[in-house]
Amino acid sequence: MKKTLLATAIAGALGVSAAAQAATVYDQDGTKVDLYARIAMGISGGGPETNDDGEKIDGTEFRDVYSRLRLTGSHEITSDLSAFAGVEWRFKGDERDQSTGFAEVRHSYLGLRSNQFGTFQAGNFDSYYNSFVAAPFDVYIDRGFELSKGGAGGDLQARGDSLGYYTPDLSGFQAFIMAKHYTGNGQEAGSEGSNSSKLNAQGGVKYEWEGLRLAAGFVQDRDDDQLTERRYDGRDLRGADENIYGATAAYDFGNGFSARLGYETQDTNDGALEGATTAAEAQRYSGYDVWGLGASYAIGQWAFNADVYRVDPDNEEKRTAWAAGAYYKVSSNFDVFAELNRKDQGDITISTADGVDVEENDDSLFWLVGARYHF
Repeated sequence: MKKTLLATAIAGALGVSAAAQAATVYDQDGTKVDLYARIAMGISGGGPETNDDGEKIDGTEFRDVYSRLRLTGSHEITSDLSAFAGVEWRFKGDERDQSTGFAEVRHSYLGLRSNQFGTFQAGNFDSYYNSFVAAPFDVYIDRGFELSKGGAGGDLQARGDSLGYYTPDLSGFQAFIMAKHYTGNGQEAGSEGSNSSKLNAQGGVKYEWEGLRLAAGFVQDRDDDQLTERRYDGRDLRGADENIYGATAAYDFGNGFSARLGYETQDTNDGALEGATTAAEAQRYSGYDVWGLGASYAIGQWAFNADVYRVDPDNEEKRTAWAAGAYYKVSSNFDVFAELNRKDQGDITISTADGVDVEENDDSLFWLVGARYHF
């Protein structure tokens, strides 16, 4: 059964697969410990002019590009059952850090894996919806991913206080389910949300046959506004109290070329939207529809990505977004890359000879060039 789509081929072409690059530092009596790290730096510019706080963010910047350090371990309990655990830190590779030395604990989890019964996992890990459903589009190092609620990616109702299970491969089929817990502890006694907790669940199925990959799933995106525990990095990604539904299809045509199609939707929370007092709240409760179409191509030490999205928010104007990337594997441990992303393409026309005014694209093009070393 052929299961390798081009997103995986690109990872192999660049030498960025953690499994392939990890160094085994201990392997004895059924216990194995692997170490993986990468240092990545680049220069970027463009994109939105300011952030939500009004700070300028579109200027040229020398920056870290998601450097990280990872330790994973496993122990064979029986011939079918093994225990595993992992922890991964992000650090700033481009400048001196006199505090903790690490920017965040990106992952920290443990679990049990059985070839017969499936895998159970607990702790701080990526969204299964992103890993199983949206994965064919999550191929960019930085920007250009519009699924998983606008690019929330692995953070979508995940990463922290989470439980998950996925089945073994059943003749190409796999099913998954996970849930993230939010506690009401820490609130003033008797206040809204203080005596309750919430589980935001997600689940779905994936099927692979020959070069075809199909996946569909949902995410409960319930509002946790009154609860103490936020997402791991504090970003305002609270739910809209409406489920997210998505599906993707990808096909590997062979000879290094594959294509992908995706759709995702979330309804508007009309009741909450009526009570919104700020633009940020209105955006939070507004639903959307997104269509994505993309392709990847790998040849020799080169790999390329290109994607276009049609984004249709319920309470904003439609927009067309696109992204493109080129990657070159200098060696098994070193690669260089360049990526472009425009969140809103707008209307582009050419001025006519008779001087007719045309609408110009006022959206700033984001660009990133850099290099990574894996060890």
